[in-house]
Amino acid sequence: MPIESRCDQLKHDYTDLIPEVILSAFESVGYETSGRMLALNSYENRVYRCELEAGGAMVAKFYRPDRWSDEAIAEEHQFAFELLEQEIPVVAPLRIDGESLFEHQGYRFSVYPLRGGRWPDLETREDLNWMGRFIARIHNVGRTAGFKHRHRIEINRMGNEPAAYLQANGFIPSHLEVAYQTLVDDLLKAIQSAFDRCGEYKNIRLHGDCHRSNVLWTDDGPHFVDLDDCCNGPAIQDLWMLLSGERQEMTEQLCDLLEGYEEFASLELNELHLIEALRSLRMMHYAAWLAKRWHDPAFPLAFPWFNSNQYWEEHVLELREQLSRLDEPVLVV
Repeated sequence: MPIESRCDQLKHDYTDLIPEVILSAFESVGYETSGRMLALNSYENRVYRCELEAGGAMVAKFYRPDRWSDEAIAEEHQFAFELLEQEIPVVAPLRIDGESLFEHQGYRFSVYPLRGGRWPDLETREDLNWMGRFIARIHNVGRTAGFKHRHRIEINRMGNEPAAYLQANGFIPSHLEVAYQTLVDDLLKAIQSAFDRCGEYKNIRLHGDCHRSNVLWTDDGPHFVDLDDCCNGPAIQDLWMLLSGERQEMTEQLCDLLEGYEEFASLELNELHLIEALRSLRMMHYAAWLAKRWHDPAFPLAFPWFNSNQYWEEHVLELREQLSRLDEPVLVV
């Protein structure tokens, strides 16, 4: 089917993704369902656990319309397959008749085996060592090629564009407009300075959204269940989100992560200059992400605290704190 014709038939929101469509999507790729299903915790996409008539269950991810191209989704899947080939514990989509991306009634979806686990505590040196080894092995695969159709970590996409969107679409309360604009200008300059201090770094394929909620832990260790935000960027992107607390705590956590990481790979220490810059960009990007999704009925229900005066006042305060953090010396390991 020509690309233009296919795009015309794709849905542009989740309005028509009703249970009958979800169940028939499973059946369209050869799975006979029992009719019992459960929506799983996901907002960007829609993810469902569906019981099979023969026993057991599978998971289907319905990709958010208009977000990724088919080529970008194919790169996500290919990355997962490459990781599996190296026996790295990620949950990859299933190939059915050689394909892993399917379309049903205007929705693109993929099917996954059901995998359980718990969110990691990461409170011990052993756990952080384990995560460091895990991420290093992912990065070793990521370094062998690059994404051509997926995002790259960059200031404009994650900082300038989100701030401009929030201002242009009236999300910033009037009493904060001047303060927000002034703060953003100063923050983006400080972020650029941090990138300048870092200097050159290698863009590699990353998980991209490596925080605790995206990791499941079993007795066999950690695994990722989704690579939906995989992207090109510096290796430190997949490490800094596992750091929390005060400066001394983060230093100790980073040392433990790198102790495991360096069993399999080396981190260029100049990338440590990017930690607070990347944190700042994520905060700006996250606020705009919520704003851009606010028309989706799932978001006001899941994030009722967003878009209130209190939220934006706290957001400005947090960005001010980031501006101060960007003036602090880099973490030393």
